Amino acid sequence: MSHTCRFAAVVFDMDGILIDSEGIWDEVRRGLAAAEGLPWPDEATPAMMGMSTPEWAAYLSETVGLPGTAEEIAERVIDGVAARYAEHLPAIAGGAEAVRRMAEDHVVGVASSSPRRLIDLVIDELGLDGVFAATVSTEEVAAGKPAPDGYLRACELLGVDPGDAVGIEDSTNGLKSLHNAGMAVIHVPPSFHAPTEEVRALADAIVPSLHELTEDLLSTL
Repeated sequence: MSHTCRFAAVVFDMDGILIDSEGIWDEVRRGLAAAEGLPWPDEATPAMMGMSTPEWAAYLSETVGLPGTAEEIAERVIDGVAARYAEHLPAIAGGAEAVRRMAEDHVVGVASSSPRRLIDLVIDELGLDGVFAATVSTEEVAAGKPAPDGYLRACELLGVDPGDAVGIEDSTNGLKSLHNAGMAVIHVPPSFHAPTEEVRALADAIVPSLHELTEDLLSTL
């Protein structure tokens, strides 16, 4: 019951938590590089996970060497990802149900590195319109993850103190972002580029899937 839980809000990451999309982002970006005959740097994939749109677009321009302005590169990548989502949205089992379950006793939000148009598209496709009280794209704050800005903005919009909120994350930069925001941290390990033990140690709880995201779990944090 809500009175036994100290958390007023639950804030979800989107990519890797509600949808299994990290691989799609990677394939679309690699595809653009391959089309230009550019090699893909070893560190590029993990480096861009959690970056905001301006950050990864600049990375693709400066480090990978894609032609065009950062804005043009961003548009090409986002168009590619949106097209893949339209073909098949890779919803993670139990994700939408977990959001609805948490929304019964808490205000719920999203803090995502995805651009606004993809956040809105995914929430609509998952049938969660009107369930989230606030959604934030890190495009809309000063810095992407691992900076805390996205999560702090979500808490501000939800009207809660970060200390009274719990966040759900999969990635290294996401876990660091939650920790830096002073929120409680629940980690759902990803299939794609799992964090190191050192980073996983930032989590207050580690669960194999969102099926385990329950009031009982929150009451143990």
